[in-house]
Amino acid sequence: MKEFWDKRYSEATYAYGIEPNAFFSDVIRDIKSKGNILMAAEGEGRNAVYAAKQGWQVTAFDQSQQAKQKALQLAERFSVSIDYTVSDIEELRYTEEQFDALALIYAHFPEERRRAYHRQLATYLKKGGVLLVEAFEKKHTVKQKENPNVGGPGNVAMLYSIAELMQDFEGFDFYILEEKEVELTEGLYHRGNAHVLRIAGRKQ
Repeated sequence: MKEFWDKRYSEATYAYGIEPNAFFSDVIRDIKSKGNILMAAEGEGRNAVYAAKQGWQVTAFDQSQQAKQKALQLAERFSVSIDYTVSDIEELRYTEEQFDALALIYAHFPEERRRAYHRQLATYLKKGGVLLVEAFEKKHTVKQKENPNVGGPGNVAMLYSIAELMQDFEGFDFYILEEKEVELTEGLYHRGNAHVLRIAGRKQ
C-alpha cells in the first residue's frame, strides 16, 4: 500500500484537495480549548493544516514520504507549522495520553489489523480527549458501483460500521454517531454521492 500512496501523492495536484473535510472542520472549530491533536494517516495535510490554522498544535503521521512533502508544502503556504512523521502504526513512538484530540479522516485499515490499530491510537489520547472519525460505511459499495470516482477502498472488508468502531474504541462517551449520504467534493478522488459514518466522542 505504501507504493500505491506514494504514487498517488506524487501527482502535482492534491489528490483530495486542500480544503478540510467538512465534518472535521465543523467539529474541530467548535472545540474551545485548543491543545495537541494527532492526525492519523493524514495524507497531504489538508486537515492538519486547517487544525493548525485554528490554533491546534498538530502532530501527523502517514506511511507515505510523498504525502509528508506535500503536507509540509501546504503548511508553508498557509504559514503554519505541523510535526509530520513518516511511519507505519506499529512503529509509532508516541506516549500514552499525549494528545487532547485524535482524528481519523478516511483512515481505512485492513480488517485483521483495524481493531488493534484503533486501540493503539486510543492509548495516545488523554482522558477527556476528543476522538473524531469520518470513514466510508459498508453500504458505500453501492455508491462505488454507481460512481467509481467517489473513492474508497475496493475491498469491502476495509469499509466500516458504527458497531465495529464502537467496539474498537471502548471506553468512549460518543456524542455523534451517524450514518449519512453526503456529496463529496474533495479533490480528484472523492467526488460524488457517498455513504459515510461520522463519530465524535470523549475518552472516559
